[in-house]
Amino acid sequence: MLQGYTLTNIIIFAAIAIAAMCIDLFFHRKDKLITITNAAIWSSIWVLISASFAVYIGMTHGVDKASLFISGYMLEQSLSVDNLFVIMAILSNFGVKEQYQHRVLFYGIIGAIILRFIFIAIGTSLLLLGKWILALFGILVMWSAWHMYQASKKEKIEIVDYTHHWSVRLAGRIFPVHPENRGNSFFVKIDKKLFITPLMLCLITVNIVDIIFAFDSVPAIIAITQEPFLVYTSNIFAVLGLRSMFFLVSGAKRYLRHLEKAVIFILVFIGFKMLIGVTEIIHITSLVSLIVVMVSLFTGIVASLIFPKKD
Repeated sequence: MLQGYTLTNIIIFAAIAIAAMCIDLFFHRKDKLITITNAAIWSSIWVLISASFAVYIGMTHGVDKASLFISGYMLEQSLSVDNLFVIMAILSNFGVKEQYQHRVLFYGIIGAIILRFIFIAIGTSLLLLGKWILALFGILVMWSAWHMYQASKKEKIEIVDYTHHWSVRLAGRIFPVHPENRGNSFFVKIDKKLFITPLMLCLITVNIVDIIFAFDSVPAIIAITQEPFLVYTSNIFAVLGLRSMFFLVSGAKRYLRHLEKAVIFILVFIGFKMLIGVTEIIHITSLVSLIVVMVSLFTGIVASLIFPKKD
């Protein structure tokens, strides 16, 4: 299952991730607004941590494995851009104040770490059934690209009211729900009876939506590498940096209008790689995959700067 990775590798990964999360939580322990400067600094820190782990992988398992890790990491980051805007809509519809958004995102990421582990374990285990699973994943990735392309042609003016999301209705049937938020509390006790607050409902919805996102991103990363350790670590390091990226993307995406096209191209390439990988006619190396991902993202960013949105 570890495919050449030792218990030491797992411990080092866990130690780095937990230590960085604790430090992040310590510096953001108070409910304050997250500034663009703060978000930029912490986004840079998370990228540096991820790059350091990639160097560690390269030193212990070779440059090829490090390339696979970086490819998976960059792919998850690029796929997360649109996902962050869905989370923004969720926070907005639940009326979460800006000073409490960091708290929701922090615990949402903890939930995502646990749920992604289960999801990736299932996904990589399915590969044991045969190469046809890779073909199925390839078709799923191609479908995601087509779905994203169709959505990009529509005017994104409709905002779904996530307060009526099925996960919220389900939670309301299981737990008594208090109609109002009480500061940053997920639970409130009234007359010796425990209620969950709308803030907790928001957190539940964010985690459920993250699972839906995983149906796109996890198969795409599995297309790059089928090693569970690299799939999980690249996925988690990308997820850990999403909270800081959240506050950056809100102001930057309007200027990166061509980035989505680059992500669509990457998905098509990955889906194609999975399908031809089953036939074993052509073998696309990890270095080629990394170059395609990096060049595509760079092209999307540069094109957005050269050809900005007219309005």
